[in-house]
Amino acid sequence: MPATPRRARNFGGSSQHQKIMMANLAASLIAAEAIVTTEAKAKALRPIAEKLITKAKKATEDDPMRIHRIRQIQGYLGDREMTAKLVNEVAPRYIQRPGGYLRIYKLGPRHGDNAQMARIELV
Repeated sequence: MPATPRRARNFGGSSQHQKIMMANLAASLIAAEAIVTTEAKAKALRPIAEKLITKAKKATEDDPMRIHRIRQIQGYLGDREMTAKLVNEVAPRYIQRPGGYLRIYKLGPRHGDNAQMARIELV
């Protein structure tokens, strides 16, 4: 029997809007190294950011795919400065770490709409 199809997390708006929102969250996370957002967005951001860091780790190696990986990161983030920071500053910290680059702390509900808030940060 085939597996049941799963829906991805949906934050409203079109798929393009969601992709851009996740890219902006990832760029903000790289810039500040910790951000406060809703718990659902933090949980959705974690696999995306970890894949970007893994790709940046592979881009620090000296091989023919280095430029390709940097361009893939740049294509997703759309920000040249954050790409440079990720490849040159953030990724070298995690060379010996096999994964689990992010940590999520639950902060409790937001006062305005009672949305569960979380802090996501680089380990």
